[in-house]
Amino acid sequence: MDADDLTPVHLDKVIDGLAMNPALPASMVRRLFAWRRGMGKVAKRPDLTEDMIAEIVAIDDHWLLHSLALNDRLPDRFRIRLAAHRDGAVRAALVVHAATAPREVLEQLVNDPDPRVREYLAQGQHTPSDLRSRLSADPDSAIRAALAKHWPQAPEAVRRILLTDPEAKVRAAACSTYYARLPHPIPPSDLLPALLADPVTRAGAVIHAVLDADTLQRLATDPDSEVRAELARHPDLPPLAREALAVDPALDVRVKVFARPDTPEDVRAQIHASVHELSHSAADPGPAADDETFLHWFQNKFASTELRILRLPWVTADPLPHIDSPYVSFRVSAAASKALPASAVARLLDDDEEMVRLTMAHTAPHLVDLATAESIERRYRPRRDKFTFWWDTEEVLTFPPTSLRRFATAPEPRLRSFAPRDPDLPPELAEKLAADSEDRVRCAVAPHRNLPLQALLRLLADSSERVAEAAGASSFLPGEHMEWLLNRAGL
Repeated sequence: MDADDLTPVHLDKVIDGLAMNPALPASMVRRLFAWRRGMGKVAKRPDLTEDMIAEIVAIDDHWLLHSLALNDRLPDRFRIRLAAHRDGAVRAALVVHAATAPREVLEQLVNDPDPRVREYLAQGQHTPSDLRSRLSADPDSAIRAALAKHWPQAPEAVRRILLTDPEAKVRAAACSTYYARLPHPIPPSDLLPALLADPVTRAGAVIHAVLDADTLQRLATDPDSEVRAELARHPDLPPLAREALAVDPALDVRVKVFARPDTPEDVRAQIHASVHELSHSAADPGPAADDETFLHWFQNKFASTELRILRLPWVTADPLPHIDSPYVSFRVSAAASKALPASAVARLLDDDEEMVRLTMAHTAPHLVDLATAESIERRYRPRRDKFTFWWDTEEVLTFPPTSLRRFATAPEPRLRSFAPRDPDLPPELAEKLAADSEDRVRCAVAPHRNLPLQALLRLLADSSERVAEAAGASSFLPGEHMEWLLNRAGL
């Protein structure tokens, strides 16, 4: 193939791929330091020598340094230098690898003038506890709120500071119904009265409240539906209160009653029917609606979806009674159990609902026979509204080479994209896949060792950016073609 045939449509992406190509010679790696049309990907290479790193630091380009700071192979002496760099984004990027960063770097960054740096430290689970604790006194309330949200297991002294913070958003983050990590904290009992009295912490405190008659009455009639929803989750909720909340005007409250293990089955069925009916009939309040009205409408509209995506630990703990449940969320929760007998696994793998099938396959991939695995993959439809899109990014089920080669001519693009997983895929099949109409298939075959050179070179000029980048990253791209690409890019 001559140079004219090799002209990439997406040269920038090809160069990005080349920057991470493991077979790129060191001399060519250095030439990429002058590339300014990407985001400095070459500085993320794991094989950079200390001389190369020093050269990148001396160039002092933002994107090169930012990528270098994200490089988990960066020697400590360079991390220490970058911790003093004038660019806050570069300093913030260093925090990503706090687990392996020298303490000297983190001690410097915890007092950094750029709030992004301190916020990343507050969020990072690898920030040393003593340094992280200092951020509870940070002058920026957003940093303190981030700390409260991302460090639910902070020492009690730190949590007390955050729970009593003068800023409402910090207290709200410290006593919330949502934290970035599990397990959720239990607030000190002596603070509970104040937390229940405070509108911004009340919902987060409800689950820990002692439900005497007065407290139960106040919470059950609270105007905030989130408070009532949390009351509906309370393990000590009396039956009469549960029945009242089962017909609450806010559908998210009803959903919480639906999810309780002690809810009678006839009540659960009534909730399921009413939520579907009311959520589907909820009238759009229109663009003139205030925030509170819009939020109420959205919560009601989403309630039927919430019924489907509930994860119920008590069902997972005792799954057998629920494998034939009429409720998708119950079958999904049962499918998350690792203690199911083979007959129950087989039933859930053939469930009408994709979410159930995928959950079961993810829980017990070793129990999925070849025919079932192929059926699951053929039936898969990556639709985000079904909350199954995660399956598209994970390689859960494996197939033997005979199946993978058969997939090369399958009508489903997804299966064709699996074929290159066979390391010994015949060249003629690899070449056929490189000319596939679907870019996901061409992208999958681009790095294959048996892809004929002419087919690989054509992928460098592919109309798809991600295919072009994958071709540039192929370790089977000959050195003379790498050289041509660098010359073409003016490097």
